[in-house]
Amino acid sequence: MSESNTLGPDAGTQASVALPDDPANPVLVEVTRGPMVESRHRGAVAIVDDTGTVQAHWGAVDTLVYPRSAIKPLQAIGLIESGAADAFALSDAEVALSCASHGGEPRHVETVLAWLDRLGLSAHDLECGAQWPMNADAAHALARAGVSPGAEHNNCSGKHTGFLTLASHMGKPTKGYIKSHHAVQQYVMGTLESMCEVDLSEAPCGIDGCSVPTWALPIGNLALGMAKFGTADRMSDARADVCRRIATAMADEPFMVAGSGRYCTDMLAATKGKVICKTGAEGVYCAAVPEYGVGVALKCDDGASRAAEVMLTAVLRKIGVLDGIDPGVLAHLGRPHVHTRNDILVGEIRPTHAF
Repeated sequence: MSESNTLGPDAGTQASVALPDDPANPVLVEVTRGPMVESRHRGAVAIVDDTGTVQAHWGAVDTLVYPRSAIKPLQAIGLIESGAADAFALSDAEVALSCASHGGEPRHVETVLAWLDRLGLSAHDLECGAQWPMNADAAHALARAGVSPGAEHNNCSGKHTGFLTLASHMGKPTKGYIKSHHAVQQYVMGTLESMCEVDLSEAPCGIDGCSVPTWALPIGNLALGMAKFGTADRMSDARADVCRRIATAMADEPFMVAGSGRYCTDMLAATKGKVICKTGAEGVYCAAVPEYGVGVALKCDDGASRAAEVMLTAVLRKIGVLDGIDPGVLAHLGRPHVHTRNDILVGEIRPTHAF
């Protein structure tokens, strides 16, 4: 990894990486069934250090993407930095949950409700919307009990409880905290601008599935933000401590970040803090690799999570941070099997030779 392209204020909001002659991103993942490749997934990946140097890339990493939930660790910075986390005595599990796209399993939901109660609030104050738990067992348990899901089951309820905590600490209204003009979202926007070294004032802004704003950023700048999050060398001591606290919470409480059988939880647990990773909807993934001083961001063109996970594992192996990890765990994370409904092994999802 030795490219000299750089990102940062002088580059505006675009990564300094030339588009390839062929505008199509490379095929990075393929899905086999029997003796042939059945499906292919294209994507773009950036590995960037905390100075903004692009160490390696695949595809067009100056493409704007909505990062969705992949930036939850960056969105959580304000919760710690403002003093809100200490004011409400947040545990590592709660800090990790503020970064989560959780499965709605009992521990996730119970932690959210207890945290809200400590704020003097309830699930009715969450503005993320009701959602059936992403974890199938948890969803089936609700259905068997005849219970409808609430906002506390939403995979983003931890992040939203964090937003409510920040609003309460700042003395701002808790109602409407999801609006782009609310002080909480303005804090988030400012944090993203400083971490990813972009100006978001004119950036496209959509609405995430949980109803908060999602600003579009170049893939390369997302990787830069994660590099700075992981290394903390180019930040104030105070923000560096904040980032380390969030990363430590995610590494020590991996279940809270996602849940049973989920990629983020399994990768965090396997690497014991060497990789801080977070999934986002529509095939986006971000990761910080502190030991190597780099951040990773990627986007699977067709939005497939199954391919984005395989891409990230392939990139982490390329960096070298997965050396020594149990081969069985790596196979599960990097070349998952394709099975029939009768659990017959019929294929695999694998990285291509592009890596």
